[in-house]
Amino acid sequence: MEATESYLESVRKQFLYYKMLGEKTMNQLEPEQLFVAINEDTNSIATIIKHISGNMLSRWTDFLTSDGEKEWRNRDAEFENDLQSKEEVLEVWNKGWDVFINTLNSLKAEQLSDIIYIRNEGHTVIEAINRQLAHYPYHVGQIVFYAKQLKNSDWESLSIPKNKSGNYNAEKFAKEKEIKNFTDDELKRLK
Repeated sequence: MEATESYLESVRKQFLYYKMLGEKTMNQLEPEQLFVAINEDTNSIATIIKHISGNMLSRWTDFLTSDGEKEWRNRDAEFENDLQSKEEVLEVWNKGWDVFINTLNSLKAEQLSDIIYIRNEGHTVIEAINRQLAHYPYHVGQIVFYAKQLKNSDWESLSIPKNKSGNYNAEKFAKEKEIKNFTDDELKRLK
């Protein structure tokens, strides 16, 4: 497999991993916890999701042919929560991810050096993907961190559980060396 195909496969798996982390996090919360904001400067999980989805819809609709900051996007409104139920939150979440993943899956290796624009600033397709590979996990991390605080002691770990690193490493080092994406095992473990 050539490097560009390998890159696309790797980022697809990483994005799906972070999508699953977000979903496993939301599944641990009571519906009302999605809407908790500690103060005026804090976004609720629902608001963070509304922002991620708005970004995905804007960036990845007509990805190769129009600016990633669409005229119809109202970014400021993404931070005004008008969602009322967990079902609405999940609908918004899935709408953004569907557009993003479908676009990502449609990309060909030869398009990775093409230039796209975000707010009139040119990016190669690789740069645009990498930009989002930093942006979306940043927000998923916020969601996980916030959910752990809301959930308190009933949190089911989504990574290596506390005080279990030795066991995890022993299991990994007991296997033969192999080349694969770290998400291969993590996606199976989290399902």
